Amino acid sequence: MKVITFGELMLRLAPEGYYRFVQADKFGATYGGGEANVAVSLANYGVDAGFVSKLPAHEIGQAAVNSLRRYGVDVSGITRGGDRIGIYFLEKGASQRPSKVVYDRAGAAFALSTKADYDWDKILDGVNWFHFTGITPALGDNLAEVLLDVLPTMKKRGITVSCDLNYRKKLWTREKACEVMTKLMPYVDVCISNEEDAYDVFGIKAGGTDVTKGSLDKESYKSVASQLKEKFGFSHVAITLRSSISANDNKWAGMLYDGKEFCLSKEYNMHIVDRVGGGDSFGGGLIYALISGYDTRSAIEFAVAASCLKHSVEGDYNMVSVAEVKALAGGDGSGRVQR
Repeated sequence: MKVITFGELMLRLAPEGYYRFVQADKFGATYGGGEANVAVSLANYGVDAGFVSKLPAHEIGQAAVNSLRRYGVDVSGITRGGDRIGIYFLEKGASQRPSKVVYDRAGAAFALSTKADYDWDKILDGVNWFHFTGITPALGDNLAEVLLDVLPTMKKRGITVSCDLNYRKKLWTREKACEVMTKLMPYVDVCISNEEDAYDVFGIKAGGTDVTKGSLDKESYKSVASQLKEKFGFSHVAITLRSSISANDNKWAGMLYDGKEFCLSKEYNMHIVDRVGGGDSFGGGLIYALISGYDTRSAIEFAVAASCLKHSVEGDYNMVSVAEVKALAGGDGSGRVQR
């Protein structure tokens, strides 16, 4: 089973610990990006996972490629060219102070890439699953065109397609997101969303929910999932459910709808080390569970447990194994030393 993901890989620059941007005199450098994070999760689970993108041929671009290669991700689908890699700056929040992200990604190699940069016949050879997020078409009409051009081919080849809606208000408007994503969704089989994305992109809102107050009416998400499935014909709709107590402490759960059954996972009380990539680790866990033949209940429990563990890991990438995820999903969340 081969899975490929398509998106931007960025350089992440972050102050040490909980220093604010205006305090910092040095920044740690790592790499990450929505679709790349999913590929790393899958590779760590033993899946044949590849990442498709465009990165500069200079040393920083090579360092980004190396960050994927070290975890076993197939990087043969990465086109080399362009002048710069996208950058994002991360300031970790604490207590009631939220985390902040500042983007410096305009003009990056991937954002400027076009259909001519990708040999899809070669890239899709032997592929069973394709994953992208709403971040990719948000980077430019050219990337939306790439997706609109290649997604029909996925259908013809019988490749399963998953998409995490991942709305980013700093990249495009709700109106533009709705226009573009509505054109892409007919080619998607598995839709991943959170408590805000379905509303921001498609105007589908969960009643009784206010994310700013940390309150979620989990039952109302059955309506959100069924509306999404009815509108676009997805085989599965997965929704992550985050209740924010503070920047450091969240409650975390998820729901998976397969058209017949709504399965709500157990809820975890998380003390957060690094929440960036949390949604991507959920996506990676869900894809792994579905390609492994897990039933709906087992699939959502695996995905939520995988994501819960990611919140304890520094950096964008989820550095956990299948055995660790299964242990947590099975009820071992004590955090006791394993000897």
